[in-house]
Amino acid sequence: MTTETANAGGRNDGLIIGASSAGTIFEWYDFYLYGSLASFITGHFFSGVNETTGYIFALMAFAAGFAVRPFGALVFGRLGDLWGRKNTFLVTMLLMGLSTFAVGLLPDYKTIGVAAPIALILMRLVQGLALGGEYGGAATYVAEHAPPGRRGFYTSWIQTTATLGLFLSLIVIILVRTRLGEDAFKEWGWRVPFLVSSVLLAVSLWIRLKLNESPVFQRMVDEGTTSKAPLTDAFGKWSNLKLVILALLGLTAGQAVVWYTGQFYALFFLEKTLKVDGVLTNELVALALLLGTPFFVIFGWLSDRIGRKPIILLGCLLAALTYFPIFKALTAAANPQLAAATASAPVTVIADPADCTFQFDPVGKQTFAKSCDIAKTALATAGVSYSNQAAAPGSLASIRIGSAAVDSFDGRAMEKKAFTEAKTSWGKALTAELAKAGYPAKSDPAKMDKPKVVGLLFLLVLYVTMVYGPVAAALVEMFPAQVRYTSMSLPYHVGNGWFGGFLPTTAFAMVAATGNIYYGLWYPIIVAGFTVVVGGLFVKEMRGANVD
Repeated sequence: MTTETANAGGRNDGLIIGASSAGTIFEWYDFYLYGSLASFITGHFFSGVNETTGYIFALMAFAAGFAVRPFGALVFGRLGDLWGRKNTFLVTMLLMGLSTFAVGLLPDYKTIGVAAPIALILMRLVQGLALGGEYGGAATYVAEHAPPGRRGFYTSWIQTTATLGLFLSLIVIILVRTRLGEDAFKEWGWRVPFLVSSVLLAVSLWIRLKLNESPVFQRMVDEGTTSKAPLTDAFGKWSNLKLVILALLGLTAGQAVVWYTGQFYALFFLEKTLKVDGVLTNELVALALLLGTPFFVIFGWLSDRIGRKPIILLGCLLAALTYFPIFKALTAAANPQLAAATASAPVTVIADPADCTFQFDPVGKQTFAKSCDIAKTALATAGVSYSNQAAAPGSLASIRIGSAAVDSFDGRAMEKKAFTEAKTSWGKALTAELAKAGYPAKSDPAKMDKPKVVGLLFLLVLYVTMVYGPVAAALVEMFPAQVRYTSMSLPYHVGNGWFGGFLPTTAFAMVAATGNIYYGLWYPIIVAGFTVVVGGLFVKEMRGANVD
C-alpha cells in the first residue's frame, strides 16, 4: 500500500469505520426484519393456504430477497467500479429504506387477496437488489482506507453490522410486542418495526453524506486507470473468474451456511420446532448475539496476525462436526419435556408410501387429505419428530406413540366442511394421546435451562464470528482494485444469498419431508464441509496483499 493511502486511512479512522458501519447496520435491520417476523407475515399474507405450505411460502418470500442479491451485486458492483464506492452505496441505502417502509403499509391477503403476497415478494426483491450492492461497497470502502497490517481489524467492524442489524431488529420487535401486547402485535403491531425504518434511513443517509470517496478509487480516477467494462474484466478473463469461483466455493458458501444456521435457523428452530414463546426466543437470541458480537472484531484482528483462511475454515469445520450435538442439547435445554417424551415415547408414522405426498403446493390450494398426509401435517405442526415405517399397500396411516396408536383417516371423498370437522376432531384425539405420552403443546419457561440455551446459542454465534469476521478482508485482498467491487460482491452474495438465504426454506422442507427435526442440519453440514476441502486445497492466503 502507498504512503498516501495509509495516511488517508489514519486521519479519519473513526468517521470512516463508524459511518460505513452505521449505515450498513440500518440496511441489515431493514433486511432481517422479515426473517424475525416470518411467523406473523405467514398469517397476514399467506392465509389462503394450509399451515405447512403457508410457512414454507413465508420462508420462500424471505429467501426471495436473497435470490436476487447476486444480481444486485452485478448491477451495483459495476456501478461501484465506474461511479465510485460512496455514490453507489448511497443509492442502495435509499432503495432499501423505501422498500422496507413500504412493507409496513402493504394491505394483507384478506384485503386484496393474492396481490398481497405478490406485492410483498416484490418489495423483498427490491431489498435484495439493494443489499447486493451495499455490502461490497462498504467493505471495499473501509478496506481501501485501512493502514497496512490492520485491514482485518478495520473490516471486521463492517462484519459486525449484519449481527447488530439483526440484534437491533430483535430489540425493536421485543419493545413493540411488550408495549402493545401479543394480540395487538399479531393484528397490526408487527408493521411498526418496518415503519421505524424511515427514521433510520434519514439518519444513515445523513451520516453517509459526510464521507469522501475511497482514496484508492480516487487515485484510479485521477490516473485514468478505472475499468471501462467491469463485468467483462471481472468475469470475462479466466484469471479473475477463477478467483471468483474459488472465493465462492472455498470461502463464502461455507461462511454463509454457518452464519444463517447460527443466527436464523436457530431462531426458527426454537420458535417453530421447540415451541418456545416468541418474545422469549427473541430475548435469548438477542442476548447470545450481544455476547458474541465482540468476537467479530477479535477474529478480524487475529486474522491480521495468522491469516484469514485458517480462521474461516476452522469455523466451518467446527460447525460441521458439532451441529447435531448442539441442536440436540438445545432441545433438551429449551424444551426438556419434548426431549424426554421423544426418548421415552418415540413417534412412528406407519403408512403406505404411495399414500404420502411431499407437502408443498406451489398453487396453495391443495388439501392434502390422504391419511398419511393428515398424520404428517399434524405432527409437523406440533413440532413432533417421527420416524417412518412402510405399511401394506392401500392401508390407512397410523401414528404410533410409544405403545399407543392413533389411526388416521382418508378425507379425499369428504365435503370440505365434513373434512374440516373430522380433522379437528381427530386432531384433538391426537393431541390428547401426545399429551398422555408427555409431549407438551408449548415449551414451559419454568422448566427451561435458560443459561444453557444462551450458552449454546452463543457457541453458534461464535462459529459465525469465526467465519464472518475475517471474510471481508479476505475477499478484498483477492481481487484487483479496478474490478474489486464487482468481483468480491458476486461470490459473497451468491454464497450468502443462495447457499445461506435458502437455508431456512430448504432445512424446514427437509424436516417436513422426513419427520426428523434435525434432518435439515445436513444441508449446512455438507456445504460447510465442502468449503473446508475446497478452501484448504485451492484458496491462497492473501493476508497483507497490496490493495492498490
